[in-house]
Amino acid sequence: MIEPTMPMLMPRFWIRRALAAFTGLLISVALMLPGLAEVRQAPRALMEEGVPLSSQPFYPALLDAVETWEGVPLGEVIGDNPRSTLLNFYVVMAEVGHQMRTISASATTDPGFNWSPAAQQRIDRLQKRFNLAVEALNTSEIAKSIKDDRAEEAAIQLKQILDYVFGNSRKTFNIPNHDAILRLNESLEQDLTDWRLPGTAIVLSLDDSNDAQSGNYLFSPGTVLQIERMYEEISALPVRSTPFTTSGLYDFYSLTPGYLVPPKWYLRLPSNLRKLIEAQFWGQTVFQIFFSLLTITLLLLIIAWLGRRLIHTYRDPESNRSEERVGLQADNIAWWRVLLMAPILPLTRLSLITVDSSINITGTPLVVATFGFYIIYFLSASVLAFLFFEALGRTGAEWMMYLRGGSSTLRLQRISNFVMPICRTLGAVAMVGLIYQLLLFLGLPAETVLAFSAVPGLAIGLGASKLLGNLFAGLAIQTDRPLRVGEFCRVGDNLGFVTKIGLRSLELQTLDSKITIPNAVADDATIVNFSQRSQRSDHSPSQGIELRYSLVQSLSPEQVEDLLYYIRAEVKRRPELMNSLVSVERNGDESLELVCFATVELHGWQAYMELREALLLRMQKIEDQVLKSRVVIGVSYDTTAEQLRQIPFWIREVVESDPDFKLRSCRLMAISDFSYDYVFDFRSSHRNYATFKDGINRMNQDLLASFARHQVDIPFPTQMEIQKD
Repeated sequence: MIEPTMPMLMPRFWIRRALAAFTGLLISVALMLPGLAEVRQAPRALMEEGVPLSSQPFYPALLDAVETWEGVPLGEVIGDNPRSTLLNFYVVMAEVGHQMRTISASATTDPGFNWSPAAQQRIDRLQKRFNLAVEALNTSEIAKSIKDDRAEEAAIQLKQILDYVFGNSRKTFNIPNHDAILRLNESLEQDLTDWRLPGTAIVLSLDDSNDAQSGNYLFSPGTVLQIERMYEEISALPVRSTPFTTSGLYDFYSLTPGYLVPPKWYLRLPSNLRKLIEAQFWGQTVFQIFFSLLTITLLLLIIAWLGRRLIHTYRDPESNRSEERVGLQADNIAWWRVLLMAPILPLTRLSLITVDSSINITGTPLVVATFGFYIIYFLSASVLAFLFFEALGRTGAEWMMYLRGGSSTLRLQRISNFVMPICRTLGAVAMVGLIYQLLLFLGLPAETVLAFSAVPGLAIGLGASKLLGNLFAGLAIQTDRPLRVGEFCRVGDNLGFVTKIGLRSLELQTLDSKITIPNAVADDATIVNFSQRSQRSDHSPSQGIELRYSLVQSLSPEQVEDLLYYIRAEVKRRPELMNSLVSVERNGDESLELVCFATVELHGWQAYMELREALLLRMQKIEDQVLKSRVVIGVSYDTTAEQLRQIPFWIREVVESDPDFKLRSCRLMAISDFSYDYVFDFRSSHRNYATFKDGINRMNQDLLASFARHQVDIPFPTQMEIQKD
């Protein structure tokens, strides 16, 4: 009977035990509730009460700092220990905050539209004190372009953070002085370089530029970078008021125009109007947003207008023709481009000062605007540097030409081809340097910039063999001068005028196109220079021109002689043909070929082809003139012996009746089937081919009249036809 009852008794036993334990627990909790309430109320009261600033261990040193700064107009905020730097910064910034409020409140009583001399003196003293406080922040991690602005904002925000820390602290702060730092250094294995304000992210560290023994303590770079985040966390929290508290200092600084103290005209605006224009969007007021956008828009419009005028100088031929018409020098257009780019730099700088100091935008909008202004500034400066060196090269080439006693356009072109590549290279180096400075101003570390520049440098190095080869070949061409600009040369298989010799290539103007030949190729090729250089380097070069004219009709020796006579006379009458040579050669087919060679000063294929065309056309006219200057005339068999003897005299009389004709010979050269044939030669000195033909016309008419008068017949060939049945 016992065994079956055990399972029934065990659950009841454990249930009674559990109920008893639960009841005891409830009684214990009820007894502890009053004590827990007291424990919870004690920290809350302690939190609300905190440690007053006057009870902090460093408060006497804070008062000493106040007395020190009252007696010293300009002191040193930065100290050799954390206590000195921190307390000096706090005292100076407290004075700055109070003075900003005090001076601004006196706007209604201060006479005049601008600040009075006394008020301006107070503002200047205020700005000097503020600059001393800003120097206590280590801004080495901030981009160079925004370093000053971010440091000023960080100083004001840090002051409000310290107000919160010192006013709401629930514990005391032992800020080490110089002696404490020395004792800590003696007890530690290594010297103390950083000290953190307990319970905060505010760290003071030794300046990296000095050693640990005699260095100055600054607010560390990490602290400066975190100030904005820390300020956002405490900006909406209440702060216990102390004599050093400056509540709302950052809002007063950032939401009003001006540097530290707003301009008087702004402070005198009606309160309703100020409330309207100080409505905030993205941390900026309506007033700041409107006038900032207006300033930026005006700057961009001016830059667009100047840029359009600059591009216009490269593609507008009318402006170039007008400059030549008024006699401007070739480098005026280059200096005009410099003048077009130069205003962008001061305008950009003025716009930055207006947006930063006058309108006083702050925070992220200021960072974005500052980066934009610096990008515009340095890019414009890069273009300006390149244009300046180009204009300087053109002007320098002109002065070098004048100093060497030359004044020819070709001479200027030769000097420019040597000077301009050097100046453009200097301009490119200046552009690279300015772009490098821009990257540093935008916050990139110097090591990163150098690393970025190593990539294109490596690419250039891998492909620079040809470039360097052309460069050294160009220097060799410029030194040895196998050819110069304006000379007529054959480089390899290309024939033409040299129009440009650069450091990388030379340009050859052929008959149908312009050819760019790398200097290395030109240096290795066979160069045939047809030009003859003068002893004076400022004279234009002369190049040879060779003409070959095949004579289709056979000529007698007298006619060949006359042909050479006329061609040589024609060459002498042309001043552009120098050192001329005229001769004849016999070809393999027994025909004669007239050869004419001379040196000319021609620059360009058009002038060359025009001269060649004129000479060939004149040779053809002279050939026809020579053919017409030999006349065969026959007289009938009925002519008497006396008449045969007189015919030469009659012909001379007729020929020389024209003063431009001179009879050379007249002979009875043949007795043909139908006549006695006289052959007479004469020379002409007519001005042109047309007057010569007119003289031939008159001479033929006079010959017919003379033969008719002397009853001499000119027979005509006849034929007899005999027909048979």
